[in-house]
Amino acid sequence: MGGVKSIPSPAISADERSHEVDHPSSQVAHFGAEQPLRLDCGVDLSPFQIAYQTYGELNADRSNAVLICHALTGDQHVANVHPVTGKPGWWETLVGPGRPIDPKHYFIICSNVIGGCMGSTGPASINPATGKVWGLEFPVITIPDMVRAQAMLIDRLGIDTLFAVVGGSMGGMQVLQWTAAYPGRVFSALAIACATRHSAQNIAFHELGRQAVMADPDWHGGGYADRGIHPHRGLAVARMAAHITYLSDAALHRKFGRRMQDRELPTFSFDADFQVESYLRYQGSSFVERFDANSYLYLTRAMDYFDIAADHGGVLAKAFAGIATRFCVVSFTSDWLFPTSESRALVHALNASSARVSFAEIETDRGHDAFLLDVPEFFDISRAFLQSAGKARGLTGRKDG
Repeated sequence: MGGVKSIPSPAISADERSHEVDHPSSQVAHFGAEQPLRLDCGVDLSPFQIAYQTYGELNADRSNAVLICHALTGDQHVANVHPVTGKPGWWETLVGPGRPIDPKHYFIICSNVIGGCMGSTGPASINPATGKVWGLEFPVITIPDMVRAQAMLIDRLGIDTLFAVVGGSMGGMQVLQWTAAYPGRVFSALAIACATRHSAQNIAFHELGRQAVMADPDWHGGGYADRGIHPHRGLAVARMAAHITYLSDAALHRKFGRRMQDRELPTFSFDADFQVESYLRYQGSSFVERFDANSYLYLTRAMDYFDIAADHGGVLAKAFAGIATRFCVVSFTSDWLFPTSESRALVHALNASSARVSFAEIETDRGHDAFLLDVPEFFDISRAFLQSAGKARGLTGRKDG
């Protein structure tokens, strides 16, 4: 039997990764002890910082600001080259010149969420009280905590009302939380491939990933940073498992089928004989180059806790009662992580609250990740919604809009 090849160690060093954690290659907003972030767990987090990127210019009356909310493994580098991987922005299909969210027309903001690892305060950051990495001493966070921090950033930028808040997956959860918590500050909302609460199945998948991380002997109870190591094998396995949920059976079959990887016959070993195995190993090994394992634990837990209706007596429509925000809700037929039924439940709640809402279910076999890929119908819908909202907002045809 041939040898077994494990997931390789990441190419980037711990020092390189930690530099982006506390000294990111982006703009940073610092909040001192006089401006703590009140977390749902009862902790006042201070001091803290938020790393963010902006594109385009804010118009004269500050009415063209668009906030992009990133998904679980995203960050603030939505439309620029990533400083760690050197890859293009993670949503360059939607954001950029000539795209539906064009910096020529909008002032675009994207921040790394609290709990992240690309410059916003999180478990990989230095705890100023100890001078050491926070690790598991960092307080548990929620989606509402992320949005409160974003609201503080928006205040710091001098913006009262956002023209639009846009996001998919965990980003979509943030979009919905923005509209529920700050309805008067969101003119329009584009919520994509998301839900108003995490399902039991999704919580189960997240727990699988967390256990993979914690089972890595290099995790050391979350204290790996003090030892100068990283549980890259456990985090890679977590990423591999999660990545399967982002795709569909049809997409995997179309892309890989049962084709062999660089060979015609099986090796009769546990090497990556099949292309799909090699693909997943690549996804896992490349992910650990840019992401912190403890951040993965914290952000998945935040998604698990998300449930907008819980704060409104279990009645979802109450969360959006009397809201004036214009909504566009988008789902994809092959998304089994956040199926269309979840989007329809949201739309029904919005209708019950008399909100202005449009809904589109897009036919595609690309699974949950379709919102990040080249899906022309999605782009057309997004552009039309934002243009319509822009006309209602008075942005269309303005020299400064």
